[in-house]
Amino acid sequence: MTKRSDPQDGDREGGRSGKPLRGRAGRMKNGRGSGRASTGMVRLWGRHAVEAALKNPNRSHRKLWATREGVESLDGELPSDFPVEWAQPADLARLVARDAPHQGLVLECAPLDDIFIDDVLDGDPSRPVVVLDQVTDPHNVGAIMRSAAAFNACAIVTQDRHAPPESGTLAKSASGALEILPWIRVVNLARALEEIAEAGYWRIGLDGEAESTLGDALPTGPVALVLGAEGDGMRHNITQHCDAIAKLPISEAMESLNVSNAAAIALYAAATRSA
Repeated sequence: MTKRSDPQDGDREGGRSGKPLRGRAGRMKNGRGSGRASTGMVRLWGRHAVEAALKNPNRSHRKLWATREGVESLDGELPSDFPVEWAQPADLARLVARDAPHQGLVLECAPLDDIFIDDVLDGDPSRPVVVLDQVTDPHNVGAIMRSAAAFNACAIVTQDRHAPPESGTLAKSASGALEILPWIRVVNLARALEEIAEAGYWRIGLDGEAESTLGDALPTGPVALVLGAEGDGMRHNITQHCDAIAKLPISEAMESLNVSNAAAIALYAAATRSA
């Protein structure tokens, strides 16, 4: 990226000269935005999410709304012809979900292309697969993506109907991981687990009621970590498609962990297991 040349002083941040923000943001005078983008587009906000998307060669970008300070905070520079509309923070707040921390940057771009399981399963024991069964909170899914990327997971797998869509909230929680971690969305999660097993992965479902601990259940070879939604846990059919069920050895003083915390601990255990 080359940093976009500063506009003339009168156009900076859409408000230093009193000039109103054009387009959709300008029409949203009396209410905050929902964070929804144009049809077929995704709207991202926050420095880490926007910066990662701008650096992703697989992203098609439509437009960036930004403050001067927001653009200056980016690592790297924008092309001179990149479509930027300068705005004030209040203008940007109308483009994102309520109280979303946009940090002076809102990017509208095309969704990522679909990825298939066969494209990512490399059989590397050091790179687990994370499978989520009906985890629907975008904050949790984004946080799990962040941990998965940090511990070098090869992919995250979710079911289309029971997982959040690609969104600004999810991308903000993922802190850039959305752009670098393959996300496979499947119609049938049980069938996906069968394909994962056929590729040589040992499938471990996490359940607080299990008898074995995760440390005892982890193999030395490739592993898939399967987590269910908080409260309900994994569905029965998904449990049946696991090779082992294990728990995290937490204190009896706590009934359970947040699913994103459990995923982070499980990924750490997989990364530090003995060969």
